[in-house]
Amino acid sequence: MLDDDFNRQRARLVRELADQADPFIKRRLLDLASRYEHKPLVLPSINVEKHLDHGDDG
Repeated sequence: MLDDDFNRQRARLVRELADQADPFIKRRLLDLASRYEHKPLVLPSINVEKHLDHGDDG
């Protein structure tokens, strides 16, 4: 929850900065703001032990 609030506030701040920036920097700041607004991809966990080769080596 706190991360969501932080990301929203950071995106708003970056967008405010973009309003005052030159066109090149504005594009970069808007891209950054969109990264704060999108949630990170959650990857499924895997059981590494299940996938390891437990055969005898010798």
